[in-house]
Amino acid sequence: MDKFKFGKNWNNYIKKYLNNDRLEKAKTSLVNFTGLTDFKGKTFIDIGCGSGLFSLAAFKLGATKIVSLDVDEDSVACCQILKKREGNPNIWEVVTGDALDQSFIQSLGTFDIVYSWGVLHHTGNMWKAIDNVSKLTGIDGLFYLAIYNKADGLCFHPDGRPGSSLFWLKFKKWFVHKSDKTQTIITNIVAFVQILSYILKLKNPYTMIKNHSKDFRGMSWKIDIKDWLGGYPYEYASVSRIFKFLKKRNFILINLINNNGLRNNEFLFKKGRKDD
Repeated sequence: MDKFKFGKNWNNYIKKYLNNDRLEKAKTSLVNFTGLTDFKGKTFIDIGCGSGLFSLAAFKLGATKIVSLDVDEDSVACCQILKKREGNPNIWEVVTGDALDQSFIQSLGTFDIVYSWGVLHHTGNMWKAIDNVSKLTGIDGLFYLAIYNKADGLCFHPDGRPGSSLFWLKFKKWFVHKSDKTQTIITNIVAFVQILSYILKLKNPYTMIKNHSKDFRGMSWKIDIKDWLGGYPYEYASVSRIFKFLKKRNFILINLINNNGLRNNEFLFKKGRKDD
């Protein structure tokens, strides 16, 4: 299956953009959404760890055990770099693995916090991936999941992106077949158009780009543009469908950030007991 090279994009992020300020924003996003003041006494697994930023954030928040997992070797290498910077703590394990590999996922055990932000819709079989990963959540544990919203209609959505989810599925499949040079050119063109749109809306481009890190969990504006354009495989789902899918698996929704556009809906589920 054709896949976007997420890890190479994340490698650029940790080399050029990751700093203490972005780390603090990542930590804040975890604390605010989970409602926990810290992760002390908690075990944490990062499914699709990407750059490793949120594994690092969990480590800094005091998690007693961290497992960082990705199918992309370059992403695994990024996370290993961050772990090495912290002195290779023995409570932090970085592994290569596939969320679609049921036996492998089951071998990992269960965790207090299962974190998978904007990942499982890129596996090629989103529903199987969500089902597999959900089983990593221990009783009364938290499952923090972000999945692209299903957006219909050929229009501009509140997040500023045009077109429908189906349009972007076709675009991403086309983009991923292009050379690295062509992908860079397209990314730069889109970045220029976005800057132009800021100006037309009487918004300061410098301020908008600078605030991107604060508004988007410590991420980078330019890295996120390429990640969006190239994010293939690509699937999506409505809030109600995710809710119903996990409710059948004994999960209780305790927090939600939803949107009417093409961005991720964020879900925080708690794993209930069978008699709940």
